[in-house]
Amino acid sequence: MPLLDHVLELRNRLAVVGLAILAGTILMWFFFNPVWDFLKQPYCGIPQSHQLSGKDCTLVVTGIFEGFFIRLKVSFILGVVVSSPVWLFEIWAFITPAMRGREKRWTYTFLACAVPLFAAGAVLAYLTLSQGLSFLLGVNPNDVLALVTVSSYLSFALAMLLIFGVSFEFPLVVVLLNFMGVLSYRRLRSWWRPMVLGIFVFAALATPSQDPFTMSALAVPMSILYWMAVGVAYIHDRRKARREADSPYAGLSDDEASPLEPAF
Repeated sequence: MPLLDHVLELRNRLAVVGLAILAGTILMWFFFNPVWDFLKQPYCGIPQSHQLSGKDCTLVVTGIFEGFFIRLKVSFILGVVVSSPVWLFEIWAFITPAMRGREKRWTYTFLACAVPLFAAGAVLAYLTLSQGLSFLLGVNPNDVLALVTVSSYLSFALAMLLIFGVSFEFPLVVVLLNFMGVLSYRRLRSWWRPMVLGIFVFAALATPSQDPFTMSALAVPMSILYWMAVGVAYIHDRRKARREADSPYAGLSDDEASPLEPAF
């Protein structure tokens, strides 16, 4: 296709993506209350001594329009999520003509692993939100009560969900680098000590609460997933070694000519 046709196709697909996200945002606007009740459950699970009200978990807003913009923000995020099948299909349909069969299989495998890993990280973040909030609010002086706004709590919760979800994609990146020949099993195994140390340092810096419990809740699963990726790299390298051993070009150096079979 000429370049102009590619640009026009991209414009049309972006328009479809925009309409899908807009429709998802409008739809999620009417489901804001049940979603908000679900998101604030971790805050309701912290000790009542850290909350504004002794009976109900109450968050506050600091402006007239803040509630509207918060509702719009949450609806937009949920609209992006519920419309993901549409915009993922549009992205796939745009780039797939340039892919070969092997590259398409890699993409299918990547998506099939990336989505569950991100979801697992987000679920773990949701389960650890209460501990992180308890730590942050617990460091206040005894006679000080934190006035937690809806905006600050929502930013904290979304940051936790995003950080945990993206961090759980780390082993998938390691496996892809191994399949591409960038990192071998031997190198991954020899790097396990600095890698585990780097994972804990990353968890300490990346988690918004920076408390030991939340840091460990992120670092320990990431370390386990790293070792699972090392195991996948071990299996892949063994299969690759068998294929190379059966090749007629096995044992040849890079500057050595390969033997040619007669054509007749």
